[in-house]
Amino acid sequence: MRVAVTGGSGFCGGYVARAVDRCGAGLVCLGRRPGPAGRHVRWDAATDVPDLDGADLVIHLAAAVGDPGPGKREEQRFRAVNVDGTKRLLDAAGGRPVVWVSSGSVYRTKSGTVTEDAPVADQRTAYGRTKAAGERLALEAGAVVLRPRAVYGHGDPHLLPRLRRAVRRGVIRLPGPDVLLSLTAVENLADACLRAGDWPAGAYNIADAHPYPRNEVVALVLPGVRIRQVPIAAALAAAVLVPGLEITRYAVEQLAYGLVLDIGRARAQGWAPERVLGDFLGDAEPVR
Repeated sequence: MRVAVTGGSGFCGGYVARAVDRCGAGLVCLGRRPGPAGRHVRWDAATDVPDLDGADLVIHLAAAVGDPGPGKREEQRFRAVNVDGTKRLLDAAGGRPVVWVSSGSVYRTKSGTVTEDAPVADQRTAYGRTKAAGERLALEAGAVVLRPRAVYGHGDPHLLPRLRRAVRRGVIRLPGPDVLLSLTAVENLADACLRAGDWPAGAYNIADAHPYPRNEVVALVLPGVRIRQVPIAAALAAAVLVPGLEITRYAVEQLAYGLVLDIGRARAQGWAPERVLGDFLGDAEPVR
């Protein structure tokens, strides 16, 4: 088995690449920079057609992520990678099985438990909108689409480090009341990526076994920090109007809405999440 992993130099892609390498499969990492293992094939997802020669399976994690600035130019920058890059990749795959990593940010529903049949529309950010458009192309092409939410782990450059930077004088301000929400350990996502090559085409939610109370998670990640709750509308307005805030529109979406992913469809394929937040925190007890 020869596996092509796109975005292998990134956080999630690096975990997947190392997992593929540990399995003994032939590994090619496609991206602008080399991955942590395997052979490097340069690919700029925003402009180029990828070279997938010799690959039996493609796991696509290359993506534009985070919070773009306002305006059409920034949205187009995300679209060039997440939509146009996806089309070039699917065309190059030429019928090879593709595992396409999407996001829980595609869902219209922002609270409660959602299955893969929930509406995909009305995303609040350029990231969510372009991931939804990219996964639509992938589903039409017969790919397996994985939808994790708020991926965390050692080396996470986004959610948890941003929380730490948002602390001011021992206080963190969180949008809205406490909610239950799904998080996805990066090791759980990597395991799903390896297994999903044999799954029937379609969308699959990927998350830890149980949702977490948001405020309890923050208390574990930031011991001793006081939590103050602010109205969601005020948090969104501040994210737009005050440049440089760590609690951006993307962060508000992740923290304010109690989105819980139903992972029954992936479990039915034999996958089960083994990692929990407590593993990441070391000696801290897992949040149940």
